[in-house]
Amino acid sequence: MVEKCKKIAESKWFQNMVTIAILVAGVLVGIATYPDFSSKHENILEVLNDIVLVIFIIEILVKMIGEGKKPWNYFKDAWNVFDFIIVAAAFMPFGGSSIAILRLLRLLRVLKLIKALPKLQMLVGALLKSIPSMGYVSILLLLLFYIYAVAGVFFFGENDPLHFGDLQTSMLSLFRVVTLEDWTDIMYINMFGCENYGYGDNMDMCVKSIPQSALSITFFVSFVLIGTMIFLNLFIGVIMEGMNEAKAEMQMAEMEEDKSTEVSYDQLEHKLEEMQELLLKFKNQHPK
Repeated sequence: MVEKCKKIAESKWFQNMVTIAILVAGVLVGIATYPDFSSKHENILEVLNDIVLVIFIIEILVKMIGEGKKPWNYFKDAWNVFDFIIVAAAFMPFGGSSIAILRLLRLLRVLKLIKALPKLQMLVGALLKSIPSMGYVSILLLLLFYIYAVAGVFFFGENDPLHFGDLQTSMLSLFRVVTLEDWTDIMYINMFGCENYGYGDNMDMCVKSIPQSALSITFFVSFVLIGTMIFLNLFIGVIMEGMNEAKAEMQMAEMEEDKSTEVSYDQLEHKLEEMQELLLKFKNQHPK
């Protein structure tokens, strides 16, 4: 029974069935965003949801039975724990105002697709490995934002209170600049002065128009170059390094699996040789 469940869990058809169930679960969650259609076909959708849930339960049971006398080994894999939580949440007593939570938990079933596709799993693993390094890059980026935000308040606060009136507004404006969303408009306001460019319906905020061409160009162009070009490449580099590590780990795991398979083949061949020797001895002892 244990060996049979293990073979089923590792079989391609079983994995494909689970993948199809995940895709169907995703479609069902999407359909729930159309109230008229979902209420009209509520019974059919609920039956399909129940079928998907049954498939997920079968997946968990098959994998746990496949662990033999140590079913708790199933929970050693973080993705298995995630699967179990999603399935277990379906049996919690949701209703009334909590129905939104149930829909959210059903939506999380789509994330099971990450586990079903090894390449996606490798990408997620790479992102998770990159988080510590990305944290340090983010701290450096935050320092850059803080320095430029304070400088922006000092340089452009009087001319452009709409974007640099205080520290928090200045940081938000710089976030807009670093995403390259109409950043030139903010630069032009401080190049030509608020009464000459950009304020339009907010002229009541333009109390003191101070054009600062050279300073504005230097400030914004340098911030875009450092914040967008350099830091973007830093983030990409960190993620690429994480991908290389995740890929190397996956290759190592495949090599170990191949070695274990080779060992089992060697053991089988050795046992076959022993059986042949025993058979030969039996024939010698009991000639016809």
